[in-house]
Amino acid sequence: MSGDLPIRKIIHVDMDAFYASVETLDNPNLKGQPIAVGGSNTRGVVSAASYEAREFGVRSAMSGLLAKKLCPKLIFISPRFKRYSEISDQIRNIFFDYTDLVEPLSLDEAYLDVTLSKTGELSATRIAHEIRSRIEEEIGLTASAGISTNKFVAKIASDYNKPNGQKTISPEEVVPFLHSLDIRKFYGVGKVISEKMYKLGIFTGHDLSLKSMDYLEENFGKLGEYYYNIVKGIHESPVCTNKIRKSLAAEKTFSENLSSEVFIIKKLAEISKEVSARMLVNKLAGRTITIKIKYSDFKMQTRSKTLPHYISSSDMILENAKLLLMQNKLQNSVRLVGISISNLNNENDSKPNRKSATVDFQLEFEF
Repeated sequence: MSGDLPIRKIIHVDMDAFYASVETLDNPNLKGQPIAVGGSNTRGVVSAASYEAREFGVRSAMSGLLAKKLCPKLIFISPRFKRYSEISDQIRNIFFDYTDLVEPLSLDEAYLDVTLSKTGELSATRIAHEIRSRIEEEIGLTASAGISTNKFVAKIASDYNKPNGQKTISPEEVVPFLHSLDIRKFYGVGKVISEKMYKLGIFTGHDLSLKSMDYLEENFGKLGEYYYNIVKGIHESPVCTNKIRKSLAAEKTFSENLSSEVFIIKKLAEISKEVSARMLVNKLAGRTITIKIKYSDFKMQTRSKTLPHYISSSDMILENAKLLLMQNKLQNSVRLVGISISNLNNENDSKPNRKSATVDFQLEFEF
């Protein structure tokens, strides 16, 4: 930790198999069943999987076809983003009972800075436990939590005792904890980077800590400084309370490649309705519309236009998406199309609050 900054108390709350758990909450007959939220056809993709499905190796971003092979009794459910958003709002309202410093990462996870909690509770560990208990009692879902001095460590810790558990990494435990971890456990170190680190003999946080700044910058460019700091427990990014959303999108992968604009337009109509519904939930409208086209040879193409006015209705989204589609001839048969709306009407919202709570812990500090 930097000696110039006060020690913060950060909680990362992560809902357990959120989409699948909401489906089970609304349909108790699904309890204990292997569930996948997403598409089941040959081009469908799993958005989320219940823990029962995960036991068979089913994971998010996996093709529906492979998921079904791994788990023949897998139950596929179409996603209901409006419902997930409603539940997410209820969970967030619980967070706000403890702090106004809440940074949502998605519908199912968020950072909370409870350095100065509204309840006066000094222990971030007890706050996390109470929040998790309330989510289960008031909503009927379980959550896991990680508690530590910064967002990086808290996020790693929240995955440590999943599902329905929590882990606290106190200030004096941060560096030993990070040094003990396989480098693949580091948030932000993906498959490609971890493989490169393995080739360089960096297998654990301890191995990483032995490398100089120059060495890491030579091998990882601008990320070198980031890796140099995080393994020492230095991550000073504060909880930002009002990150501004830049865009909203949806896409669809086809069960068979399409060559006719007529059939693609039918798919664009479905996507337009989904994008419009998400915009309604988030109370947004936008001026720039972009369509994404992925061809059968996996080449990607985007086409965009900016309108003089904001749109959010499915009819207006579809009308402009059709114009973009017909703008140029298709280069090949198409396997996926998507629509995104940007240049949103939230651009004048207040800038993210980058101030974090501060307090003198010399007399009393509890994690």
